[in-house]
Amino acid sequence: MSAHRRAAVVALTALAPVSWGTTYVVTTEFLPPERPLFTALVRALPAGLLLLAAARVLPRGAWWWKATVLGALNIGAFFPLLFLSAYRLPGGLAAVVGSMGPLLVLGLSALLLGRRPALRDVLAGAVAALGVSMVVLKAAGALDTLGVAAAFASTASMSAGTVLTQKWGRLEGVGPLALTGWQLTAGGLLIAPLAFLVEGAPPALDAGAAGGYAYLALVNTGVAYCLWFRGIGRLTATQATLLGPLSPLTAAMLGWAALGESLTALQLAGMALAFGATVAGQLTSVPARRRDRARGLDADTVPCPRPGILEAPQPGGTRVAPADPRGDAR
Repeated sequence: MSAHRRAAVVALTALAPVSWGTTYVVTTEFLPPERPLFTALVRALPAGLLLLAAARVLPRGAWWWKATVLGALNIGAFFPLLFLSAYRLPGGLAAVVGSMGPLLVLGLSALLLGRRPALRDVLAGAVAALGVSMVVLKAAGALDTLGVAAAFASTASMSAGTVLTQKWGRLEGVGPLALTGWQLTAGGLLIAPLAFLVEGAPPALDAGAAGGYAYLALVNTGVAYCLWFRGIGRLTATQATLLGPLSPLTAAMLGWAALGESLTALQLAGMALAFGATVAGQLTSVPARRRDRARGLDADTVPCPRPGILEAPQPGGTRVAPADPRGDAR
């Protein structure tokens, strides 16, 4: 892959964590509080079914169980655990745990892909985690054990899903649209019974909440995850995961611009560190592409929807204030 093309792939893939960084503002401004499982369900299942209808491709053979495993790791387990940690932990702590993702991916890549971690990648992951902690971590009292466990489990789940997505590649002739649809649908179906069992019937929605959920399902999830899985197929797992800090950085910038939150000198320094580590992570040499193509990682026969064709809801509606899920809210 040429340097120019790789830069374009990185830029498109980066739109996914940038989109995930808007989750906090949408959640606090539009959505009903204390409904993490319902929110996870609405994010995953409608988008998955729409992508399945657009792609018109179903899994074949071993891909029935592979899609289920990836859907469970990337969506079905990740979404509920993410929101559980966000509701139980002090603001920003979930983001700090989530920023450990690149280091987990390095370890899992060595284990599952046989890729020995480079010192530069380890340093980039550590600096990114430090920068994110400077941006979002605040003083707090005793930590919630369940919240910390959920945050780590969500990060480990997404990291394992990222590495396995690259390890398994895609079926010949199957593009990221279908692959994303399979995972979102599988993950949504896994979340559905848990959501109704734990939270009961869906809440009443006003226009603002309906628009917020539509944005989360279509743009924040459908388009963003299509771009994410497309990027994983073209970048190394470490490169893709080191784009993750863009999510809390986007959340912090939106909090400053839209919600009137202040940014300290320490936070600005943390932003610079995290962004620098993200850029440095994209300079990692890419393994032999012929081997990746043989596994289907470059098969891109079905294009992703263009990220600009769907619009976010206009401001409005009643503001609610659940616990801060700005962390790594994907």
